[in-house]
Amino acid sequence: MKKYCLLAVSLFAVVVVMASPLPAQTATASTAVPSRTSIPRTADGKPDFTGVWAGPGFTHRVGPNDTDTPRVTNFDPKNFPSFKPGGETFFFQKENGDIFHDDPTAKCLPDGFPREVLAPYATQIIQHPGVVIFLYEYMHFFRVVPTDGRPHPKDVELTFMGDSVGHWEGDTLVIDTIGLRQWQLDASTNPALRYHSDALHVIERIQYTDPMTATNQITIDDPTVFTRPWSQDFGMKLHPTWKLYEQVCEENNRCEAGKCTDSDAQKSSK
Repeated sequence: MKKYCLLAVSLFAVVVVMASPLPAQTATASTAVPSRTSIPRTADGKPDFTGVWAGPGFTHRVGPNDTDTPRVTNFDPKNFPSFKPGGETFFFQKENGDIFHDDPTAKCLPDGFPREVLAPYATQIIQHPGVVIFLYEYMHFFRVVPTDGRPHPKDVELTFMGDSVGHWEGDTLVIDTIGLRQWQLDASTNPALRYHSDALHVIERIQYTDPMTATNQITIDDPTVFTRPWSQDFGMKLHPTWKLYEQVCEENNRCEAGKCTDSDAQKSSK
C-alpha cells in the first residue's frame, strides 16, 4: 500500500504533502518492506523495471512502512545552455491572467511530457520483452514504449505525451520521444513559466544503480529555444508495497482555477 497524500492548495499547483503510514502497520521499513539483493531480469535478459516507483517528484528518503515524501520537482536552470535568438523570450513566458496559459492543470488539462515524469505521484512500470508500459497515477496518463528499435512513424501527430520509441544499450533503457505539442516544460513559475516548442526532442536513459534504485537521465533538445541539447539526472525509488490509486482531477475539485469553496468538513464546522 502506498502511504502519502497530496492536497492541492493553490492556483499554481503548490502542494502540501506529508507521509502518512497506516496505523495497522507498525513495523519499521527495514523489517516490513520487501527488499532484494539483485537486479531482476526479464526472459530476454534485460533489467526488469516492473514495479511501482517514486520518481523525481519524491525525496526518496524511505520511511517506516515504505513511506516517501512528495515534492514539486523542476529542471535546474544551472543546466540550461545559451539560448538561440528569441529563444529566451519564447521559453520564459510571463503569466498573463489566462488560466489556460498560466496553469492549464488548474482546469484539469494535462501537464504533458516531460512534466508528467516530474510530478509528485507514483509511476507503475510494466515490462515485457519488446515493450515497456508506463502508468502514471496523475490523471492516469500512460506511455506504451516499444523497445524493439523501431523508428518513429513519419506522420507523428503532436500530442501532450508525444510519440515514444525505445531500445536497449546494454543494461540501459533508452527512450526517444518526439511529437510534443508546445506546452509547459515543468511546474516552475520563477522567474516565469517555462514553455517548450513543438520541436522538442527528449531522450531518457534509465538504468539501475542498485536493486531498489534507478536513475533517469533526461536530455532536452529544443532547437527553437536552446543552442544545444542539455541533460539532468533524476532518481527513482522502487516501493514494493505501493499501488496506484484512482486520481480524478474533476472530482471534488474545490479550487478550480483558484476559485476555492469550502469542503464538507469546513461547512459542517461553521
